[in-house]
Amino acid sequence: MFTPSRQKRNSRTSFQLIDERGAGEPYAGLVYELVDREGKKHSGHLDATGVGEVGNHLVEPVAITFRQLYSGRNDVYSRLIHRKHYPLKITELQVRAEHTRYLNKNGARTQHKPLPIDACTDYFQVEVRHLVEHVSHLPPMVDCHHPLERGPLGVSLAVGRHALLEVRPLRALCPLLSTDSQFCALNLYQLALMATLSNCPFEHATGKSRVTTPCAELSMGDWQVSPEQAKSYYPLYEEVAYSRRLEIVPFDPVLYPVNNPLGGADQQTPTSVHFRGDIRFGSKGTSAQTFVTHNDKVILIAVRGTCSWSDLLQDADAPQVPFEEGEGKVHGGFYEAARQAFELVDAYLDKFHAGQKVLVCGHSQGGAIGLILAQMLRLRRACDVRLYTYGAPRAADGAFVNAASGLVHQRMVNHHDSIPSVPGSWMNSPLSAYRAGSVLSFTNVPAGFGVFVAGLSQLLGEPYQHHGTLRHFMPVEFGQGQVSHVMWGPLSDTVTQHAVSHAMLEQKIGVPESDGLLKQRVDVGQQFMVDSYIPSSWAVLRRSQQALNAHCSLVTEREVLFVDQALEHVAQQLRAHYREVMTRADGVFEQQVRVMNLLMREMGNVQKTREGLYQLRFRVPSRRDVYGGFAQHCDVLAESLARWEAHAESTRIDQLAMAPVAEMLDGTGPLKYMLA
Repeated sequence: MFTPSRQKRNSRTSFQLIDERGAGEPYAGLVYELVDREGKKHSGHLDATGVGEVGNHLVEPVAITFRQLYSGRNDVYSRLIHRKHYPLKITELQVRAEHTRYLNKNGARTQHKPLPIDACTDYFQVEVRHLVEHVSHLPPMVDCHHPLERGPLGVSLAVGRHALLEVRPLRALCPLLSTDSQFCALNLYQLALMATLSNCPFEHATGKSRVTTPCAELSMGDWQVSPEQAKSYYPLYEEVAYSRRLEIVPFDPVLYPVNNPLGGADQQTPTSVHFRGDIRFGSKGTSAQTFVTHNDKVILIAVRGTCSWSDLLQDADAPQVPFEEGEGKVHGGFYEAARQAFELVDAYLDKFHAGQKVLVCGHSQGGAIGLILAQMLRLRRACDVRLYTYGAPRAADGAFVNAASGLVHQRMVNHHDSIPSVPGSWMNSPLSAYRAGSVLSFTNVPAGFGVFVAGLSQLLGEPYQHHGTLRHFMPVEFGQGQVSHVMWGPLSDTVTQHAVSHAMLEQKIGVPESDGLLKQRVDVGQQFMVDSYIPSSWAVLRRSQQALNAHCSLVTEREVLFVDQALEHVAQQLRAHYREVMTRADGVFEQQVRVMNLLMREMGNVQKTREGLYQLRFRVPSRRDVYGGFAQHCDVLAESLARWEAHAESTRIDQLAMAPVAEMLDGTGPLKYMLA
C-alpha cells in the first residue's frame, strides 16, 4: 500500500502508479519516459512499489508515457500482438492493468483518496489510455472523481511534486458461453439473447475509438434486451482480463491502412468486419443480419431474419436447390442468405480463427439460415460447430439432414409456434383435402392435445425435414389457472404439430376454396423472441437450477401423471378412430388405407413419447446439464451467478419457471377430470 515514506522531496519530480487497492507492486519494473516542454527526455524503471522519479531539471509541463510492448510468453497476448490482421499494440502496462481488480464490484471508480496523503502529493485517477501511445483498441474513458488535467503533451505532472496515479483496472464482462457439445440450459438462455441482439445498432465512429456493439466492449454495467419490454433479461457474465473479451477490432487508419477512408469500397471498419445487415433473399426481398465476434475460446455467430411473417410464409414456397457444398437439397432463399452470411464469416475466420470452437445461433429464418451456414462451415472450413436455433422453420431435405448428422444442433420450439411447421405440404393444400375422416378432435384432454390431422406430416416424409435435437417447450395446464411448463422431446404429431392443427381446426374443414391457403391461418404470436423464446429459455434455466439445487428431476410426478393421462386418452381415441376408419364402407379404399397408416404411425409415436416422458421423470440434472463447461469452474460460476442473481428479475418467482405447487395425486383436485 502507498505510504508517506515513499514520497519524494519537493526538489524532485516523482510519481507512483497504484491499483485501486492502493498497491504499487503490480506496476513494479515498468519502463517509463518523461518528456518536458523543451523536449528533454528522462527514462527509467519503476521501483518495487511502482515509484519513478527524476531530478528538478525538467521544465513544466512534463508528460509521462509507457511505451514498453509486452514481450512475455502468454499465448493470448502473443497472438493479439503478432497476428497478421489487426495486430494490437499491447503494452506491458496494459497487461499489468488487466491483472488488477476493481475495488467496487460494479466497476465504478473509487470516490475517496488513499490515506494518508500529505500536502506535497497530488492524487489523480487515470486509465491506461492516458499513459500509452496507441489507444484505438482500448475501452472508452469512464467518469472519475479525481481526473488528471491533460496538457499539450498528454498526461502532465507538476515539477517538484509527487503524483499518485491510480490506474483503473482493464477488465471486461464476457457472456458465459459453454463450448461443450452437449446441451446445457445456460447456453439455451445465453444464445437466445445473442440471437436477439444480432440486430442491435452497430456503428463505428470514424476517426474515433469507440464502437457500439451488441455483445462486445461491455462495460461493468448489465443491460437488458429492449428498454420497452416488461421484464429485463440479463446475461450471465464472466469477468475477464480485457484482452479476453469478445473482441471488436479497432478503427485506426494510421495503424491499419485498410481503415483508410481513401480505400473507397475496400475500406474496412468495425461494422464491415463484424456485421452484415444487407442480406437479401427470397421473392419479396426479405432480409437477414449476421454478426460475428470472438475471443480466445469461441467464435460467436448470430443470425437473425427481419422480414415480415407474411413474407416468410410466401418465401417458404421457394423451390429446393442442390446444396453444392455437400449432399441433399435446401430451401433456395435460405441458401441464398446463408451464402451471403458465409462471405462475412469466411473472411472473419481467415483473420481470427485460431482453433476456437464455433457457436452459431439464430431465431426463426435466422435459425434456418444458421443451419445451412453451420454445415457450410463444417464442410468448407472444417470448423467444430455447435448450433442453437429458436423457432426455426425447416430448411432442407432428408438427404441434407442425414449428411449433417454430425452437426451438434439444439433446436428449441415453443408449443404454440407454427413457424417450425413450414415449409410443409399442408401449406398449399386446399382445405377440402383434409376431410372429416382425416381430422380427429380429441375430447377430455387439456389444451395442447386437442386435434390430430392425419396427413399433416406425410407417411413417406415431407420434402422438408427438421435437423437437430428437438427441445419442445410445452405448457401443462392443470385448470383453475394452474400452469407449469416442461421442456422435452415428444415424437407425437399431436403435440409437435399442435399449432398448425389448431389453426386448421379453427378454419373449419370444408369452407369454400376461395378462403385461401392454409398457410394464411398460421398464428405467429409465439414467434417473437422478447415475448416468447427468451422468457421460455429463461424459464428452462431457472427450472433446471431449481432441480439441480433440490436434487430432483426436471419434471414432477404431478406433471408426468397429467401428461401421461392426456396421452393415454389420445391413444385410446386414435385406436377408436382407427377402427372406425377401417370399418367405414363409404370411403375410397386407397384413402382409407392412407389414413389408417397415418393413424397407426401416430399411435406408435404417442407410445414412444410416453416412454420418453418416463425416462425424463428419473433424470436428475447434473451441473454440466445446467452450466455446461462452466460446471467445473466453481469460482467463475459462483461469481457470475452472484452478479446475475443480484437482479431481482433474474430470480423472481415466475409462473413460467415454477414446478407445480402440489402433487395432488388423490384425484380430488384439478386432476379429477383427467383421472375419471
